[in-house]
Amino acid sequence: MIDREALGSFLRHRRASLQPEDVGLMRGQRRRTSGLRREEVAGLCHMSSDYYARLERGTGPHPSEQMIASIAQGLHLTLGERDHLFRLAGHTPPPRGTDSEFVSPGLLRILDRLTDTPAEIITEVGDTLRQTPLGLALFGDASQRTGPGRSIGYRWFTDPAAREAYPVEERDRLSRVYASGLRQLVALRGPGSRAAELAASLQDNADFRRVWVTQEVGVQPPEVKRFLHPAVGRLDLNCQTLLDPDQSHRLLVYTAVPGSDSHEKLQLLAVIGTQSIPS
Repeated sequence: MIDREALGSFLRHRRASLQPEDVGLMRGQRRRTSGLRREEVAGLCHMSSDYYARLERGTGPHPSEQMIASIAQGLHLTLGERDHLFRLAGHTPPPRGTDSEFVSPGLLRILDRLTDTPAEIITEVGDTLRQTPLGLALFGDASQRTGPGRSIGYRWFTDPAAREAYPVEERDRLSRVYASGLRQLVALRGPGSRAAELAASLQDNADFRRVWVTQEVGVQPPEVKRFLHPAVGRLDLNCQTLLDPDQSHRLLVYTAVPGSDSHEKLQLLAVIGTQSIPS
């Protein structure tokens, strides 16, 4: 059963304890609020300001599990705080572990500061959970993907557009990388895991079967990742990885050598965003 009074009190306390820079927002010169404003939290949680304000006042409707999950991420809650929020709202907390899509506050704080860099947070099976604006411009909007197609490994074998973003000469190696990584995850997580479901769903795909039957493991991706972007052309990028061991989430940060052609193209991509350059 929902505890509206305790829920509202907890939300007010968490909002007051956060500063704009804690969640990737700019602090205005004439700011008077000690913590975040309600409308700022509502924006972070992808809901209306009125709806959020009613939750804080204890007069709102019973929020769904999806809404509570969004609030937990918007407020950068820890796993313990997230579970507490779910219980206050009358819901059972989601399971923890590698299938969880809850991103740790530490990874979120780092991602929020990467305003001029392509970066993304992914699960161990390649679902993109969060992107920087430049990451969205480079890879497309991950929030539009659903079902098994959220996984880059699945899209690689089923969606020709996924391969078109990479040079032809590297596609065979990347096929081996994705199949190899999926095989290792199936062995690690077991037959009932998300990895096993993805592997089973790809068995009718001829391209996947061709590399799957070789039973390769440990195939490493190229040291320099090469992308073909429709607006700026080829980009040669290095990828640094930060791992959250508790949930096997990875923060991937893509950088170009300063002064290089790819560095200049990244700067151009930051200007045009998701818009195409007219021919």
